[in-house]
Amino acid sequence: MNRYPLWKYILIGLVLVFGVLYTLPNFYGEAPAVQVSSGRSTVKLSPELAQQLQAALAERNLAPEAVLYEQTLGGGTIKYRFSNGQQQLRARDFLQTRLNGGNLPAQAGSNVAENPTSGSYIVALNLLSRSPDWLTAINALPMYLGLDLRGGVHFLLQVDMQAALDKRKDSLLAQAKQLMRDKDLRYASSARIPDGFEMRFRTTQDAARARTELADSLPELSLREPDAQQDAPNLLVATLRPELQEQAKTYALKQNMTTLHNRINELGVAEPVIQQQGADRIVVQLPGVQDTAKAKDILGRTATLEIRLVDDSPGARSSLASGVVPFGLEQFQDRDGNNLLTRREVILTGENLTDAQAGFDSQTQEPAVHLTLDSNGARIFRDITGQNIGTRMAIVLFEKGRGEVITAPVIRSEIGGGRVQISGQMNTVESADLALLLRAGSLAAPMDIIEERTIGPSLGADNIEKGLNSTLYGFIALSVFIVAYYLMFGVFSVLALAVNVLLLFALLSVLQATLTLPGLAAVALTLGMAIDANVLINERIREELREGQSPQQAIHLGYDRAWGTILDSNITTLIAGVALLVFGSGPVRGFAVVHCLGILTSIFSAVVVSRGMVNLWYGSRKKLTTVRIGQVWKPQTVGTGSGSFGSSSKIVKE
Repeated sequence: MNRYPLWKYILIGLVLVFGVLYTLPNFYGEAPAVQVSSGRSTVKLSPELAQQLQAALAERNLAPEAVLYEQTLGGGTIKYRFSNGQQQLRARDFLQTRLNGGNLPAQAGSNVAENPTSGSYIVALNLLSRSPDWLTAINALPMYLGLDLRGGVHFLLQVDMQAALDKRKDSLLAQAKQLMRDKDLRYASSARIPDGFEMRFRTTQDAARARTELADSLPELSLREPDAQQDAPNLLVATLRPELQEQAKTYALKQNMTTLHNRINELGVAEPVIQQQGADRIVVQLPGVQDTAKAKDILGRTATLEIRLVDDSPGARSSLASGVVPFGLEQFQDRDGNNLLTRREVILTGENLTDAQAGFDSQTQEPAVHLTLDSNGARIFRDITGQNIGTRMAIVLFEKGRGEVITAPVIRSEIGGGRVQISGQMNTVESADLALLLRAGSLAAPMDIIEERTIGPSLGADNIEKGLNSTLYGFIALSVFIVAYYLMFGVFSVLALAVNVLLLFALLSVLQATLTLPGLAAVALTLGMAIDANVLINERIREELREGQSPQQAIHLGYDRAWGTILDSNITTLIAGVALLVFGSGPVRGFAVVHCLGILTSIFSAVVVSRGMVNLWYGSRKKLTTVRIGQVWKPQTVGTGSGSFGSSSKIVKE
């Protein structure tokens, strides 16, 4: 009756092994580390570079405990783990000088040897787990810790929404001017006004015709009817529609958040927090990052695209050979390190870019990046390519104020339709990198850091200690009470509770969820809620014993009849947890994640694990007369005569 089949015991054993293996990495702690990542989209890190730097560190008595290389879309990362913070700082200074100071042979397009301050590599302080390699090999990783537990940096950024709107209005004014030129409508003057722009025409007829053309071509604009008393009849006033103003603000905020996320990925931050606060602010939290200056450098890093014409005239070539840059030209390097001169006039910028996707050249099947231009950019690109057939066009990528020519193809024919392709000397990873950088590489609106806080690892460690102590003391107090009240069944309940905590931390580690201080509070709450299921089971077994059931039958009925109540109570609590998870943010979501997972593990541990232990202890006894479940009180009737409905009863102790 109270025996599990073998497969259930095997299942429980496998679950316990899983819990131990995937909880174990959290006990090894973290060690100081130095992370090297690419500072430019065209600079890639390789395992060979990792070995070379490791040997150089060893020569200076800075041999790292472990070296980790990861291939990413951002160009790869190399992480060196050290035994103490002093070695970490010394290694950081050495790698910064070695990589960006000209002592390392430059990779393709890196220009490290040429410019000591090129910033082609990012060297940042970080933290790495001390878990042994055999645990890492089975993907047993420690759970992520939030900013309040791990330490790190916190930024509050203010987005300049007015600048985003002004940028949009300037673009619309430029499109309106170009439309007037295309339609041969001459205007006397144009000017930006706070809500949009105004254009003054020579005649009323021109103003009326311009109004019609703008209404058809630029539906984003709201054209105000002229006031006979205040406005001249030949004045056209255009404003950006209110709903589009809100749309532009929302786009600027979302675009900046996307850009920040892509930039932060280069720091290798585990589970960064990037969320909106209010209508125009962004909160950025970077757990584990110790180098505030480097983090600010990453947040401010953007990439822009410019398309220019290349000057390949004999005079330009001779000037280039002599090292003199003629007036009106600029010198750049391509990815092979070759110099070329481009005109200062910018044909198109990244502002004219609406999309960038990695793909392949339809003719050569080489990796390429397909760009989609807006209507104004498509028209300009068509005119320029039609007028400069046979001339090279350089696509220049600017990062941190430095420009590099990605490709410089020859214009073979007029290109219309707003679709442009960048190809040549790229692999699939590089094309994906470039597309990502162009698609979300520039900020849609300026941002200022209005709040900056640094939380040290020591404060995070103190928070962890206090949180774990509160959970431990709660567990001990709960265990003492349950064992004293339910005796042997209390021991089973405490062991099931320990399994519950073990599985909870294992799941958090497997899912790589972020544990915060509110999450630790949820762990303590889970302990109290999880023991409730065991209390229901134990009391139900007592009730069956009071009704005269045999011990084996009481155990069987106690677990079966308590299951419905346990399920109902946990489902209602789970619904509340899911609501917090869906509608909450920040610390509330951290609490909800641990809360929901704790409910699932508590059901399994209280019903399946504790039942398995009870079956192992009592199930094999054929003549079981008593069970150690504490004091059982039951009524005993004292006879007062036949047919008496007024019989008295008393409570006796069994």
